[in-house]
Amino acid sequence: MDLVDLIAEKRFIGQEFLTWLWWKSEERGGVVALPGEGDIVVVFEKHMLLEYGEGDDNESLICRGLQTELQEARTGLVMGKKLEQARIQLVYNDYEWNFTMAAALMEFRNVKLPKTGGESGDDNNPEEREGMILERIFLFEELIRLVLDLFRLFLRVRGNDGWRDELVKIREWVNKAEKA
Repeated sequence: MDLVDLIAEKRFIGQEFLTWLWWKSEERGGVVALPGEGDIVVVFEKHMLLEYGEGDDNESLICRGLQTELQEARTGLVMGKKLEQARIQLVYNDYEWNFTMAAALMEFRNVKLPKTGGESGDDNNPEEREGMILERIFLFEELIRLVLDLFRLFLRVRGNDGWRDELVKIREWVNKAEKA
């Protein structure tokens, strides 16, 4: 089995993670409890891409709108479509990131880093410029660390007997789209 086949075979893990994270964020009004870190604000916003099928039979559904208007995306889940891409806002320790997560490769796209104090500084000063670059690297690393911690939490739940109970709750949440 080559790498492309392996990625295609395992892409469901990223899709399940995004769906679980969306449900988890709505379960507590946009807040996810991360062990060892505390509460993290996770808001799915504006843009989602859902897919169904493979190859030539692949269908895509793009949902845009405010968080409260993503009912169409939940209806897509009811119809068996899988969440492939989502625009997410993550807030932690006075930092706010906005990014798009692609499920298949757990790829970060269109990352908007938090505003920092050094952004209005003197670009001609090499020390300030170096400090700004290091701060941006830190912010990228912090985003990746937080998302990986959320993914580890998902894998712990996904890999134990509690997954069945969690799956029932997720299905109930998804099916509310049909009743709304």
